[in-house]
Amino acid sequence: MDNDIQEVLFDQASIHNAASRLGQKITQDYAGEKPIVLSVLKGAYLWTADLLREVDLYVDLEFINVSSYHGGVKSTDEITLVTDIRSDVKNRQVIILEDIVDTGQSLLFMKDLLRKRGAKSIKVATLLDKKEGRKVSIDADYVGFDVRNEFVVGYGLDYKEMYRNLPYVGILKKEVYTD
Repeated sequence: MDNDIQEVLFDQASIHNAASRLGQKITQDYAGEKPIVLSVLKGAYLWTADLLREVDLYVDLEFINVSSYHGGVKSTDEITLVTDIRSDVKNRQVIILEDIVDTGQSLLFMKDLLRKRGAKSIKVATLLDKKEGRKVSIDADYVGFDVRNEFVVGYGLDYKEMYRNLPYVGILKKEVYTD
């Protein structure tokens, strides 16, 4: 797998430092509260585990699965709710944990869904923020790293369900995903 990577952007130590920094900030911001942490599957599972180890709060953990890539390298602009949450978010504070905010469309879809269900507040903690890819006006509240407009994999992020288990985030070589 390493041979398919053009460049390592963020190694394990950098990711750990980002999780620690954001975990402390979330702990401060939600002191005395018990937010619902909503992990976006499948990409954010590693980020969720590492970030939550750094959060010193009681939280309710939920998972949601929305898809816009459908196996490719570009968003299809069609958002599908694959797996819904089970908890009632009415009058609750929700923190969405994302692997990457790219076009922003999936995030907007989830935030709209949670607002309709009566969430008291909704914030977003993302490992990666790819502002160049935005198609809608939306921002993350907690950002591990800004990333340039490249196709990245590793640490939960995938290409056709591969590379999620890389211990770092790297740029996938174009020849791997273009014919």
